[in-house]
Amino acid sequence: MSDLRSAIKREIESGEFNCEKELTLSIISGKWKIIIIYYLGTEGVLRFSEINRLLPKISHKVLTTQIRELEEDGVVHREVFAEVPSKVEYSLTTLGESLIPIVLMMDEWGKKNIKHFPIAKNV
Repeated sequence: MSDLRSAIKREIESGEFNCEKELTLSIISGKWKIIIIYYLGTEGVLRFSEINRLLPKISHKVLTTQIRELEEDGVVHREVFAEVPSKVEYSLTTLGESLIPIVLMMDEWGKKNIKHFPIAKNV
């Protein structure tokens, strides 16, 4: 668990939590989480290999960790089918679906403002 997620969890459990924005950031923090949420929200139910294909630069270990954290936070649902070979599908929960407007707004903001960042001129 990342330091931010651990700190927020401790604050909530101890009653010292005071900023809902921190909670939101702790849920979606991580280089790939917003993109995973985006694809599950726009593509629908996906298997691990399909998510991996959509994110070719992510390692298997990091993808596993990011999905597990999203699952632990109640954003992603993991369904395991009793088949051989095993079949696992991922989808957004109702809570995860409620993040889609935020993710789409972030996408729109990025498209609108990318020109203001020098590093983006090479993209």
